[in-house]
Amino acid sequence: VQLRASGGGLVEPGGSLRLSCTASGSIWIMNTMTWYRQAPGKERELVADMHTSATTGVADSVKGRFTISRDDDRNILYLQMSDLKPEDTAVYYCYADVVDYSGYRHNTWGQGTQVTVSS
Repeated sequence: VQLRASGGGLVEPGGSLRLSCTASGSIWIMNTMTWYRQAPGKERELVADMHTSATTGVADSVKGRFTISRDDDRNILYLQMSDLKPEDTAVYYCYADVVDYSGYRHNTWGQGTQVTVSS
């Protein structure tokens, strides 16, 4: 099972981006899927997560600006980011709890995508 994050880039303050995380491989069940981010010199922090029940959690720092969603038919996790601020600058990583058709459980990280918010 592999995760590939995409959609990062350079955006001005107040702008928007949509990140995608595509899961590939022998995927039977996608359980909780999560977006993390890590800014230079800081620890990795949880941004948002989404469970199979469609229950979501969003960090206070991005509440009202970021929305997490998923397409289980296509095995894609999204993060819609609006009203971006310079402090949102970070490498964004996706993380997934996935069960394959052998019943093996994978806890997998994507490779990260850079988001830079600057004028």
